[in-house]
Amino acid sequence: MLERLRDLSDVPVLMLSAQRDELDKVRGLRAGADDFVTKPFGGHELVARVEALLRRQRRGGSLPADVDLYSDAGLTVDHAQRVARAGDGELRLTPLEFRLLSVLVRNAGQLLSADQLGERVWGHELAAFDQVKLTIGRLRRKLAGHVEPDPIETVRGFGYRYRAPAG
Repeated sequence: MLERLRDLSDVPVLMLSAQRDELDKVRGLRAGADDFVTKPFGGHELVARVEALLRRQRRGGSLPADVDLYSDAGLTVDHAQRVARAGDGELRLTPLEFRLLSVLVRNAGQLLSADQLGERVWGHELAAFDQVKLTIGRLRRKLAGHVEPDPIETVRGFGYRYRAPAG
């Protein structure tokens, strides 16, 4: 259920649980929670964690806030309007796919590990490698036919890099 919410929305998710086992925490974070708090917890801690989630969401990543538009020979990404265009059309991306594309193009040419993408896209570095890999795959399928060759390079054992198409 939480994974589906992540595909549809950017809303921050704070998971509160009586489950204290590390594996339960990891499952919650990998499912898409931004933070995980176990009972008992103090009210001040809860408020501070919510404030931190909201700050992180407002920041929207680790790149300069004044960079609102990315454009290359095959792709235009308007970060402020949350729209990606390729050729003559708008790409139909989920919020999660858009965040991933946004991080990749804002760091064009830079190799990003799955952990770095997890932190910048999902909000925590515990995003499962499979989550990153599956979302990269969905994004590649949506770019296919619009941006050629595939601008997302996989560097086996290290991560991913956006390479702007020549043109």
